[in-house]
Amino acid sequence: MKILFMLICVVASSTAFAECVTNARGVTACNNAQAAGGYNANTGNAWKAQKNQNGVTTTQTSKGGEARTKNGKGVYKSPSGKTCYRSANSQGCN
Repeated sequence: MKILFMLICVVASSTAFAECVTNARGVTACNNAQAAGGYNANTGNAWKAQKNQNGVTTTQTSKGGEARTKNGKGVYKSPSGKTCYRSANSQGCN
């Protein structure tokens, strides 16, 4: 899994032309504030996040989950196909 995490960081940093560093907690931050990643040793799950020009952050996990968020609102799609959302006034899953 550490190799997968390193590969994700290299790909994210090379495409965004940013210099990335990993802190003591295993979270990677890049100098352009557009990409980040991390690894949870307890669950074995790696993740990467990228922010687009509209301010929407897309986070993907190595287990297949994907979330798109902005200003505390967003949509999450699980690897099994379940979709959950959170808006200003409600939240739920289908």
